[in-house]
Amino acid sequence: MPPEKKKPRSSKRKKDKIFIKVENVSKSYKMGEVEVKALDEISISIKKGGIVSIVGPSGSGKTTLLNLIGALDYVDKGNIAIDGQKLSTLSEKELSYLRREIIGYVFQNFNLLEEINAEKNIEMPMILAKRPKEERKQKIEELLKAVGLYDRRDHKPDQLSGGEQQRVAIARALANDPELILADELTGNLDSDTGDKIIKLLLELSKKNKKTLIFVTHDNELAILADRQLYMNDGQILKDFSAK
Repeated sequence: MPPEKKKPRSSKRKKDKIFIKVENVSKSYKMGEVEVKALDEISISIKKGGIVSIVGPSGSGKTTLLNLIGALDYVDKGNIAIDGQKLSTLSEKELSYLRREIIGYVFQNFNLLEEINAEKNIEMPMILAKRPKEERKQKIEELLKAVGLYDRRDHKPDQLSGGEQQRVAIARALANDPELILADELTGNLDSDTGDKIIKLLLELSKKNKKTLIFVTHDNELAILADRQLYMNDGQILKDFSAK
């Protein structure tokens, strides 16, 4: 059976609950005849509702860590658990449920379907989740208004600016009301002013809807907007800063 979303007994418990646990995780990739270690025995715990940024130079392992937490790739060694469930113990059907219902993804390249408009792009995850039509309609309207694109709902991606496309991508990530949002360099293809607005929008929506958010960025000024900042290099977490 697919994993169910569990409601904690109290708001205090919800706030203090460890939602993501990464234990001694390592990951390597083959590049020709050379094996490159992307992650080297990483361990980290993230609480429910936490807002965490990951920074570091190119090739430091940021995206690899995000992909492993998001069940888009598999660990070579160690364990990752989300809400107490080890990803390695889940079937492909359960992992598909996790990716569709529990996790929302925002990518640097937007990954929108070019042939359909903003409204339909946001609706797609809900169709895959077999949400009722009326529920989908209500949620689409709510999300379009939340990201300030209700008047652009009929526009296809090539009729939208980069910032508008990323706002559609954020709305799509929130469509199935996931508990975890993962964002990988979502400002990488945007100018600094637009990127700043996009990050602030994502932070605002995540806090308002009590989501756990992990975002990868190369921009230290954006990273410090998170409650917690992880600095990575050479496949390891070298520094762990908390805003508190």
